[in-house]
Amino acid sequence: MSRNYIEIEDVPKGYESRVKQNLNFKTGKFIWRCRFTTALDPATINSNNLFVESETGDKLATKFSYNDATMEIEVEPLEPYAQNTDYYLNITTKVKSRGGQHLKEPVQVKFRL
Repeated sequence: MSRNYIEIEDVPKGYESRVKQNLNFKTGKFIWRCRFTTALDPATINSNNLFVESETGDKLATKFSYNDATMEIEVEPLEPYAQNTDYYLNITTKVKSRGGQHLKEPVQVKFRL
């Protein structure tokens, strides 16, 4: 039986309570919503600093949108995820706040469709 939702397989220590799946979004094109505690510099929200890659290290084509009011980035794949494949959502330390502060450490969330 095929699954139509993701399984979050690994979350960095300290982020366990922050990574959640909203089951209203069951699709092969799962959209990640990444909420931050401060407003971000939109120029740093790009495919070099924030990306999804497959278990083989191939980056998926994605579309980004940033909502300044909620301080959320949406990461939407432009192609569906393959079933039974591990993927990694990566947020690098190159993502910066409007004040110029970088993330203290990179974040990587492992998931599987």
